[in-house]
Amino acid sequence: MLFYCILLLNFKLYAECQEEIKNNICQSDILNNYFAEDREKSCTRYNKRKLQSSMKFWKFSENQILYNTFPIDQLVSNHVRQVSNVLFSMVKPNILETDLKLAVFSEDVLTRILDMDSAITETKDFVDFASGNVLLKSSVPLSHRYGGHQFGYWSGQLGDGRAHMLGEYVNNKNERWELQLKGSGKTPYSRHGDGFAVIRSSVREFLCSEAMHYLGIPTSRAATLVVSKDPVIRDQFYNGNIKKERAAVVLRLAQSWFRFGSLEILAKKHEIPLLRKQVDFIIENYFPQVGNDDNKYLAFFNEVVKQTAEMIAQWMSVGFTHGVMNTDNFSILSITIDYGPFGFLDEYNPEFVPNTSDDEARYSYEKQPDVGFFNLDKLRIALAALLTDSQREQLKTGLNGLVLYTEVYKSKFMELFRKKLGLVGVEPNDEYLVALLLKMMAEQNADFTMTFRELGELTIENMRNNHIPSRLWALTHLFSNSNFKNWLILYLKRIDTGDPDLEQQDNTRKSLMLKTNPRYILRNWIAQSVIEKVENDDFSELQKLSEILKRPFDYQIEAELLGYADPPPKWASDIKVSCSS
Repeated sequence: MLFYCILLLNFKLYAECQEEIKNNICQSDILNNYFAEDREKSCTRYNKRKLQSSMKFWKFSENQILYNTFPIDQLVSNHVRQVSNVLFSMVKPNILETDLKLAVFSEDVLTRILDMDSAITETKDFVDFASGNVLLKSSVPLSHRYGGHQFGYWSGQLGDGRAHMLGEYVNNKNERWELQLKGSGKTPYSRHGDGFAVIRSSVREFLCSEAMHYLGIPTSRAATLVVSKDPVIRDQFYNGNIKKERAAVVLRLAQSWFRFGSLEILAKKHEIPLLRKQVDFIIENYFPQVGNDDNKYLAFFNEVVKQTAEMIAQWMSVGFTHGVMNTDNFSILSITIDYGPFGFLDEYNPEFVPNTSDDEARYSYEKQPDVGFFNLDKLRIALAALLTDSQREQLKTGLNGLVLYTEVYKSKFMELFRKKLGLVGVEPNDEYLVALLLKMMAEQNADFTMTFRELGELTIENMRNNHIPSRLWALTHLFSNSNFKNWLILYLKRIDTGDPDLEQQDNTRKSLMLKTNPRYILRNWIAQSVIEKVENDDFSELQKLSEILKRPFDYQIEAELLGYADPPPKWASDIKVSCSS
């Protein structure tokens, strides 16, 4: 038991989910910063803002700050090559030619971020825009040059091998967003690829981007998914079994697509003036709290360390495993990006590896916090060129930054995981309580998501009587563990707040847990079921699932009828995903 507790303290911890996302609520808190009016007036004014229903009137920002700030590759061509002393190449998306269809869109992204009326999706102009087939006059199409450590080794120049940034948009709330197509064809950074993406990977990218947002995890967003019948040849598992698939494109958004690898490539190539310019830009635009004194680069690094630690803790809290935690897939803003061979835990298995391409299990679920530390160390090395000797020594000896990572990760886990268990306050034995529960879950192969969810549905009376209602299938499975009854005794003691109104006390605990622990997550078997339908031009379940994932904490009849909260089917364990996309 002690060994297991030590493992938990050695980064193998979970974090809690953020507060329940407030769906479909006017963003009055933001608006009140602009208008010193009451909530109702602010919401009314926001809702009256005009949303564009035609692409004829929607435009990117006149000031494309990336294009205007940084040097751009002088060669305007998509042929693969090594590029130096620039951050971006200007290159147009490839055109998809056959039977384009808009499979799904995020109404939240369109209306709240892009100031578009959802009716715009019914127009051909919009589908042409979302597929990359037609560029707006205000568009400045760019592909980003970056490098990265892949599976622990420096891989040199990588870059946007199948992504084109269409432009920057500043919305009605004065938020700046970068719109990018994924799967839009060749760029100078495509290496040996064709630049396209297939339906299976594109469905997963769209769904997981939005699912993570509604779980409260920092993430890029997905606006649309457009499918075509253009053929794409893929060897999905790199075993010689080549087959023809269909091309698809996701329109995705982030406030910045800069990655750790964006800085690494410049440091590796000794392009230090450009590195300094890029980091100064990032600080000015995304980390204004850092200031502009002599220690700004150290302060910036500390901020990235803190935010990255918290992001990974949140991944762990919902059982999310990224699958390809290379430094080129790590956002400098500490948002989750590049959804490839990811997976959410079904049964609790700390050694879970969703990516069949990860032969050495480098990016397993339990190793994610350690990989985050590794990646931050590579960022530290990249920043060293901008530091004084004494500042470099501070980072090298761990007196700054990376020590913070350990502290923030542990603290975030315990702070938030207490909420997953409905605990109030802080007590010394909380870590043991968590460790013992996870140990039992691992021994019983208990379902990760539903175990915590069902604990929030279990009453104090149920626990005192050692009674698990049959409908709570995950807890029924865990109940067979010989330590579970003893754990319940400890848990009952811990949740006793001394409130004489036992019913009120229990309702408070259950309410907190049901707002913290999702009932529905994007399990691989659910995604696979949707993918197979989309490949046959049936978008009905994709659209239903997209709506269900907006309210992962709420009981939804349609989701129950689809079996999304049931035990995973037996065939679910046979699903395999890889880097091929």
